[in-house]
Amino acid sequence: MEPIVLTDEDETPRGGRHLARNVAIAAAVVLIAFIALLATRKSGDNERTEAKILGQAVPAVQGTTLDGTPYDISTHRGSWVVVNFFAHWCPPCVAEQPELVRFAEEHQAAGNVQLVGVAFQDSEADVRNFFATNGGDWPVLVGDTGSIPLAFGVTKVPESYVISPDGQVVAKFEGVTQAKLDAVIAGFEAQSGVGTP
Repeated sequence: MEPIVLTDEDETPRGGRHLARNVAIAAAVVLIAFIALLATRKSGDNERTEAKILGQAVPAVQGTTLDGTPYDISTHRGSWVVVNFFAHWCPPCVAEQPELVRFAEEHQAAGNVQLVGVAFQDSEADVRNFFATNGGDWPVLVGDTGSIPLAFGVTKVPESYVISPDGQVVAKFEGVTQAKLDAVIAGFEAQSGVGTP
């Protein structure tokens, strides 16, 4: 009888090297799929913030405007108010500015809607240049406005909120047009049977 000689290959269980490699590949594929799922799903926090502010009383919007006058949203109760959060460094803010200018001009004569801008992480000088370049003539709060975006749950700019005459937040836009703003106001008025003052 011949002696049995064991080599390293003989000590490896059948399919061992290939099995370990296949398991590692499968685990990597599952991990990549899980990461992709997390990266592409909508954040639950953003949904809660949005749902929380809509239908609620408008938070305090107070401060000093670019021209140095005090502003308080509560003095505009009985009128529609659009609160626009923006920054000079934000390309979508620049893109929506002509829409806001048209909207403000349309409602200026009637005096039925107040537009107010809130600078988001921006300097007074940059905000002045933004309006000089892109137009617009409405109150703009500058300086320490951090509590206002926080109260609204602003996560990025631009964001605009429509406030009804009774002081409720009725709509939110991330990038807005004149037509969208007018549609919200008209729709609310038709539903409630009340026109703008």
